[in-house]
Amino acid sequence: MSYQKYGIDPAFVERVKLKLKNPEIKERVKMILKGVTKYDLQDRPKVKRFVEVLAKTLGEKLTAQQTENMVSYVISQKIDPSNTLHLLKLYAMFR
Repeated sequence: MSYQKYGIDPAFVERVKLKLKNPEIKERVKMILKGVTKYDLQDRPKVKRFVEVLAKTLGEKLTAQQTENMVSYVISQKIDPSNTLHLLKLYAMFR
């Protein structure tokens, strides 16, 4: 898994995946990310804010290092939310 190279714990990812199976939480996350652009996902302060808000929504406590690792990972992925191929890749990652 490529996220492990960024110091993201596989157990954390599994917890998040499990929580996202709850339709109520999934809808909250979708509302937070609604309207996000590829430029937003390349802006370090915005990505950091998204990570913090999503962690709070999911009830996860993150250290500063974990937050920074996730921000670096998201930026390195160069995700374009309007690109179907990118969305399919993300869906497969968090299935």
